[in-house]
Amino acid sequence: MTVALRILSAGRGVTLQDAGRFGYLRFGVSWAGPMDSLAHATANHCVGASHRATALEISAGALEATVEGGALSIGLAGGAFDIRLDGRRLPPSVVAHVEPSSILSVRPGRDGAWCYLAVAGRIDTPPVMGSAATHTRTGLGGIDGRELRPGDLLPIAGAVATGQTLEIETPHLQRRSERIRIVLGPQEDYFAPDQIEGFLSRSWSVSSRSDRMAYLLDGDPLAHEKSFNIVSDGIAMGAVQIPGDGRPIVLMADRQPTGGYPKIATVIGADLGALAQLRPGAQLHFAAVTLPEAIEARRVQQETLQRPLVSRPLLRTEFSSEFLLGQDLIGGVADEGWPH
Repeated sequence: MTVALRILSAGRGVTLQDAGRFGYLRFGVSWAGPMDSLAHATANHCVGASHRATALEISAGALEATVEGGALSIGLAGGAFDIRLDGRRLPPSVVAHVEPSSILSVRPGRDGAWCYLAVAGRIDTPPVMGSAATHTRTGLGGIDGRELRPGDLLPIAGAVATGQTLEIETPHLQRRSERIRIVLGPQEDYFAPDQIEGFLSRSWSVSSRSDRMAYLLDGDPLAHEKSFNIVSDGIAMGAVQIPGDGRPIVLMADRQPTGGYPKIATVIGADLGALAQLRPGAQLHFAAVTLPEAIEARRVQQETLQRPLVSRPLLRTEFSSEFLLGQDLIGGVADEGWPH
């Protein structure tokens, strides 16, 4: 019998995501992919999977699941969620050994908006346009292009179970979220210098209307020096649009391919995950950096995932107190690439 992950309950926003659907923006097809690519890659790294592999993205809507057909090792990383296996609380970054009929629950904890569940093996769902990433607005990827729901069965190809449950050290996921770094432009000339200064000095809060498409920010509105309409151009993840009401919109994983509001700035890739992990009502400020600084921050993140992760055993285990994942769990990291 094939090992499979059975979904027992899933709230809003729980989907399957790999690194994203690339090469189709010019045809109007969005990337999708994880909201927090560093946490997504870390969960996969914990179980020796490719950084680009399909994992479950778990929102504040929470998840309960079990395993059928055999035991399975899973990796979890992301926000500080409340993770329990048969009622026993586990750390927010963990490799867990799950026996058939055991109940895994993942619920919002003290902070964070997204948690990722990766498997030792491969979630066997058919790719759409080269990717399993779910984009619910267009119905692409995942399972019929929709959020996961109770009763869904996710077959696991090449499932591995080590019998070990290990706490993972993930200091790289303890990111500063109160100050998000940006590179100004490409349409900062649509705003007077005092408005750019206001954008950087004001406190903004994440709106409850935010979702995978965009994080809407509340605060004192900005004024446009030129029109708030431009000829539509391409939208990168992290682009900060300023629409007519003057309140910033940060475009996220499910963003549209093009847009017609001026973009005052773009959140740097290294800080997108920290922004994504903010819950509605959270406060933040923006800090301008140069393009070379943004590239260097991204390089540091890349290097983090090339290093083995350190863990300590939580349950009965044959391993010593220091165990290097990504090399010893199931034979090494399958892909040294980065989810762009």
